[in-house]
Amino acid sequence: MEERATGFKNLSSREYLGHKKKVHSVAWNCLGTKLASGSVDHTARVWNIDPHGHGKVKDIELKGHTDSVDQLCWDPKHPDVVATAAGDKTVRFWDARSGKCTQNVELSGENINITYKPDGTHIAVGNKEDELTILDVRKYKPIHRRKFNYEVNEIAWNTTGELFFLTTGNGTVEVLAYPSLKVLHTLMAHTAGCYCIAIDPLGRYFAVGSADSLVSLWNVSDIMCVRTFTKLEWPVRTISFNHTGEFIASASEDLFVDISNVLTGRSVHQIPCKAPMNSVEWNPKYNLLAYAGDDKNKYQTDDGVFRIFGFESS
Repeated sequence: MEERATGFKNLSSREYLGHKKKVHSVAWNCLGTKLASGSVDHTARVWNIDPHGHGKVKDIELKGHTDSVDQLCWDPKHPDVVATAAGDKTVRFWDARSGKCTQNVELSGENINITYKPDGTHIAVGNKEDELTILDVRKYKPIHRRKFNYEVNEIAWNTTGELFFLTTGNGTVEVLAYPSLKVLHTLMAHTAGCYCIAIDPLGRYFAVGSADSLVSLWNVSDIMCVRTFTKLEWPVRTISFNHTGEFIASASEDLFVDISNVLTGRSVHQIPCKAPMNSVEWNPKYNLLAYAGDDKNKYQTDDGVFRIFGFESS
């Protein structure tokens, strides 16, 4: 493994068990003190995480969905509000302190994607029928609905909320103006479907993970490709920038999570894993990376586990 752990010290890894089936999605709240996990077992869980790894971990179960919780995200302005998107055609909003569902919004299809606008006012939901719904969070009402005639895989706003990105099964990234949703650019980004997208927290870049096993890095300012990351050999399922924008994590069916330096493009560390990964997400304040996949136990049934990798960067 090339340049293993360059400049990384005090490496740690912790395992968190609670779900009965595999974990599809992990996400940190805006303070980096709580992590939510969404699972095929129809539940989400909220874990109180001490960033320094001390003390017993408390978790709370969020019950109510009747199908797989495929993705979840936290309100960027409220550290105790989390939203979940599930295959039961609903989006639910939860109070992470009590575990109670505060709002249940019924939509038209099986939901697979959810993301908040950075100012916390709107939420975008994508479903299996390639339909995008934008909800006004203050009224819990749809303000935009659009069906696309191509496969939409993941959705994201840029840090200012002026651009909205869609990754597609055609290998393109659609860059839309927000709130008009007018197409500004169609990027021929990859030779195979684009699966995932991540936004650099400093607002400089966005990264796209593709079925061609590459991750591409793009400037937000001129929408130009800056470099590619080539460490993975399987379709890239999930990517995330760390809080300083210095590192990018990416994962696939390769049995490791790659961490690369954003500016050099070089791989600096690999976290070994036992199964294909579904979700990687960096903590917004610390160098802690949550990751979850298709782990099995010794009986070859879903393990329902996720892990957190931590390090200090020298």
